[in-house]
Amino acid sequence: MTTPRSDVEDARLNVATQDHKSLAAASQHGSDSDIAPPTQRARLFDYISIARPDHWCKNAFMLVGTILACFYHPEFISLNSIGPLLWAIMATCLIASSNYVLNEILDAPTDRAHPIKRYRPIPSGRVRLWLAYLEWIALGACGAAMAYMVNAPFFVAGMALLGMGLMYNVPPVRTKELPYLDVLSEAVNNPIRLALGWFVVSPMAIPPMSLVISYWMVGAFFMATKRFSEYRSIGDPARAAAYRSSFRHYDESRLLVSMFFYATASALFLGVFIVRYHLELILSVPLIAGFFAVYLRMAFKPESAAQAPERLYAEKGLMLYLLVCVVVFVGLMFVRIPFLYELFNVEAARMPHLWEI
Repeated sequence: MTTPRSDVEDARLNVATQDHKSLAAASQHGSDSDIAPPTQRARLFDYISIARPDHWCKNAFMLVGTILACFYHPEFISLNSIGPLLWAIMATCLIASSNYVLNEILDAPTDRAHPIKRYRPIPSGRVRLWLAYLEWIALGACGAAMAYMVNAPFFVAGMALLGMGLMYNVPPVRTKELPYLDVLSEAVNNPIRLALGWFVVSPMAIPPMSLVISYWMVGAFFMATKRFSEYRSIGDPARAAAYRSSFRHYDESRLLVSMFFYATASALFLGVFIVRYHLELILSVPLIAGFFAVYLRMAFKPESAAQAPERLYAEKGLMLYLLVCVVVFVGLMFVRIPFLYELFNVEAARMPHLWEI
């Protein structure tokens, strides 16, 4: 059983090599001397691919923060807001890519133990390290400069995203080597993205902490599911430990238990948010719980897309279910059902209603 390649990885291999067999043989020996000389286009594509632009879709999580902030401050909604939002998204993408490049550089030694990731540009020797480090610095500097031009809170959140990349990848901290911290430290990028989207609209306040923590735990659930699927796919504890140090501690049962914890914590804080701000959203909970169940079921499939969240768009059934969840959740924001408050013995929020525009 092997880990699936993304479309970008497949394209990179086709462009960068003229013979797949020679690439595999050379990569196993950690040498690029036997690889057919790549074209200039292939070299450029390798440097682009380590920035992982195909992962930029993850920054869509920013939009939740932006939408929520717009409900707090409807006076900020206008066509003039589109430009700053697109600028902010691009800044976030560059900061994220800077982290991805650093991840590719520092993971190269262990990626050689992975059945598919050993073919990446750096472990297979197709990228010069000094140029990769220069790319990491340039992307981070450009992203930081763009973030500074949005507003001060957005810049601070952007630096937090950049800082988490350092903590996750760079020794001696390198949280990706530590069980559970590897998941939690990577998942914290979810609430940071939420804050980035929020600060574009509302730089003078912070989003509700109950939703921030719930967002964090949702990300932890997704990341733990990714680890679970990776571990099952590798199928050899020794090889898994050589690829990722945290796998020395993990096994399938421990990962499943952690996934249950993250899902439960996310549900708890989402419940706090719902009761505090808009009880009608409780009607979306069965759908959301169903999404957790469907996602978990997907992780048990061979070559599961859970190993590469950027490929989830190919799971049409899952994407349709997610769309239904989002439409129902957003739709309920505009609905008032007084009976629910009587049924659950909950008082309506005394603050100005969050969802009124």
